[in-house]
Amino acid sequence: MKTIIAAALATTALVGTASAEGITEFRIGLLGGENAQDRLNSNECLRAYAEEALGVETKLFAPADYAGVIQGLVGGTLDMAWLGASSYAATYLQNPDAVEPVLVKINLDGSYGYHSIGFARADSGITNLDDMEGKVFGFGDPNSTSGYLIPSIEIPQYKDGITMESGDYFGEVKFTGGHEQTIVAVSNGDIDAGVTWADGQGDWVDGYNSGALRKAVDAGLVDMNDLVQIWKSKPIPEGPIVLRKDLPEDVKATMTALVDNMFDTDKDCTYSISAGVSLGFDPITHEAYVSVIDLSARLPGPQLPEGPAIYC
Repeated sequence: MKTIIAAALATTALVGTASAEGITEFRIGLLGGENAQDRLNSNECLRAYAEEALGVETKLFAPADYAGVIQGLVGGTLDMAWLGASSYAATYLQNPDAVEPVLVKINLDGSYGYHSIGFARADSGITNLDDMEGKVFGFGDPNSTSGYLIPSIEIPQYKDGITMESGDYFGEVKFTGGHEQTIVAVSNGDIDAGVTWADGQGDWVDGYNSGALRKAVDAGLVDMNDLVQIWKSKPIPEGPIVLRKDLPEDVKATMTALVDNMFDTDKDCTYSISAGVSLGFDPITHEAYVSVIDLSARLPGPQLPEGPAIYC
């Protein structure tokens, strides 16, 4: 690890603690999707790189839900996070000056999109949304782009009569708490079907190239042969890595360069933090998310708690 970190620092032309002038620690928020310990493990390499590059203590925070990270960014108690597009929109709508997008994950084909994926057990007899009438449909978190926002728009467009209200078309619309929880709940038969995210590239048996299904396969939580895809959204713009806007400019430059160069310096860490196979991260700006922000502003959505961050 020390050798790889040294290479990363050389690549980004960083100079010890000078990069961290003006800060005493650096705090990275981790959105839900996996259980907290898995999120911490997946991002430990990034934490170690950041601590070495900045010369200050770097901490990972894994709140129980998306709102914890959003409120941490809005309140200034988190410095960095990888958000979904709608989580970035929620952050921006609460405080446009809280964060700035700097990087986005790039798929193997050069795109930066992904999909909501509806799935069920292969032995359930469910093959599409027609078979879901009266059934329990699981969604991860109300602040998740792929886990709820996009499905709540596109699924009712599938045919007349479908709504996202429990008891209308679906027997129950249930929030599981995160992508991993949804996958496990479907696999265990606790719910009839669920929605998660994937890049939609590569093979189903692998959980696609990247996304929550791939992470679940890697963790040994599921065998994709036991699951079947029942719905797929249109492409969704990948969410950005964001930095607190009022961080010192040298700190922002250091962290942006560190992650931007990660694919060249440590492909294993890139795989770990990007939820599977990718080409790493490339620069992105706020303009890429204007349409998602406009959409989020028009939709009635979950209310986030007021006050300081829940976890920080």
